Amino acid sequence: MTRRALIVMAKQPVAGQTKTRLSPPLSLSKAAELYRCLLLDTLETVREAAGHLPIKAFIAFYPAQGQSEFQALAPDFQLLAQQGRNLNERLSGALLSVQERGYDQVTAINSDSPALPAAFLIRAYQELDDPGIDVVLGPCDDGGYYLIGWKRPYPNLVRDVPMSTPTVLADTVALALGAGLRVAMLPSWYDVDDDAALSRMRANGHVGRHVEEFIRRSQMNPGEGNQGRAGE
Repeated sequence: MTRRALIVMAKQPVAGQTKTRLSPPLSLSKAAELYRCLLLDTLETVREAAGHLPIKAFIAFYPAQGQSEFQALAPDFQLLAQQGRNLNERLSGALLSVQERGYDQVTAINSDSPALPAAFLIRAYQELDDPGIDVVLGPCDDGGYYLIGWKRPYPNLVRDVPMSTPTVLADTVALALGAGLRVAMLPSWYDVDDDAALSRMRANGHVGRHVEEFIRRSQMNPGEGNQGRAGE
């Protein structure tokens, strides 16, 4: 039987440290609260996918002192502390650490894509079931990806690609194809990193229940004007 693992890359929701590019228009505390809601909805999406396909769910959390909070948020997920100086090292380290536990297929996803369909996660493993596929990627509209997965470890696909650029996905695909790997692409989605993405999320109304409740509590209106951005 194929052993499948899915890793949610997550950051502790702390005001002033999480989603700071959303402030303004949100306050720093509201930006962190929104991220917490995005994370909770992501965990529910993973649970939904695991109800259709045998998947072992992990949270790779950062920083290490946030472990108790993640234990409370997701007692049904196995916890793994992120290790490394930057996102490249932390993501590749999480993928390798889980794969070393004997899993045949390993994927990692972000935790800030609103209402990411569980069907996309299921499809990722269906692609990896294909003997002709080595790597699966879920593109984000901003040029990054919301999911990366493989059957054998290819850590250079993460370590050797500069993160937080508009060409992360293209650079990753080019590196994979240059190594002779066969890549499958999932449907495109988006994440909430800045005011433009926040406005998009409010306008389309397609969100999970925790984000929906956040919007209701915060009385956020669709199409609120852009008010500039703070640095990350």
